[in-house]
Amino acid sequence: MRPVSLIRPLLVLLAIFIYTSIIPKGLLPQQGYIVDTRQEAFGARPRVKVLVIHYTAGDFPRSLNTLTDRSVSAHYLLPATPPKYDGQPLVWRLVPESMLAWHAGESFWRGATRLNDTSIGIELENQGWHRNGNVVTWQPFPQTQMTALLPLMRDIVQRYGIRPQDVVAHSDIAPMRKQDPGPLFPWEWFARQGIGAWPDAERVTFWLAGRSPTERVEKTRLLSLLASYGYEVTPQMKPYQQQALIAAFQMHFRPASYSGVADAETEAIAAALVEKYGSE
Repeated sequence: MRPVSLIRPLLVLLAIFIYTSIIPKGLLPQQGYIVDTRQEAFGARPRVKVLVIHYTAGDFPRSLNTLTDRSVSAHYLLPATPPKYDGQPLVWRLVPESMLAWHAGESFWRGATRLNDTSIGIELENQGWHRNGNVVTWQPFPQTQMTALLPLMRDIVQRYGIRPQDVVAHSDIAPMRKQDPGPLFPWEWFARQGIGAWPDAERVTFWLAGRSPTERVEKTRLLSLLASYGYEVTPQMKPYQQQALIAAFQMHFRPASYSGVADAETEAIAAALVEKYGSE
C-alpha cells in the first residue's frame, strides 16, 4: 500500500494535468471570469514612449518633500551624491512606472501633447542656475550622479524601446517654461553610451557647408528644421518665444553657446539630426 504522503502529491499533479488539458492555452482564469489572450491587436503600443530628464532646483530633502506631495511628482529622484547600498548607488523610486507622474506639465514632443501620459520622468538633485549681475552660473552634475543615472536610463530605454530622439530635456518639451536640466547636462556623453540622440560630427560639417559657425541664418529655415525634429513651432510664436525654443535646442545639442540666435552651426546640427533620426 502506498503511503498517504505519496498519494497526495500525485493527486495534485493529476488535478493540474486535467485542469491544463481542459483550459486551452491562452485562456487565463481570473477570479470569476476567464481572459482570452489568443488574439492580440497589431495596433497595440507601449504606453511609455518618452524619457524626460529634469533637475530639482533645490536640495535633496526639499526636493523629496516636493515630489512626494500632491501637486507634483516624478518616477525617480537621484541625489547629487547617491549613497551606496550593498555596493550599488541608491535611487529613489517615487512613482511606479505603470502609473502616471505629474512631471512634464504642459508639453509637446514630436506631435504628442500631455506627455505625463506617455513618459517617465527622472529628477536630478541640482540647484540649477543663479545670477550674479549679468553672469549666469549653472551647477555641474557630479560624475557619481551621472554614473548612477546611466544604468537607470539604459534600463528604461531598453524595457520600453524608447528611441534615441525621445530621450529629452524638460526644456525640449516645454521651452517657454523650463530650462532644465540646463547646458551642463552631458548629453553627448550619454549618447556615446548608447542613450539619447546626438548628431554625427562629419554630417554637421557637411551641412555647415563652409560657413562660419556664427554666421546668421534665416530663422524660418531653422525653425522648420526644429519642427521637423520634434519641437513645437507655431505661426503665432512671438520673437522671444522663437528665441527661447532655439536656446532650448542649443542647450541640448550646442551647449557652448545657447543665446537663442539662429546661426549656421545650429542649423547644421538640426539638419544632421533630422537626417539621422527622421522627422516627427
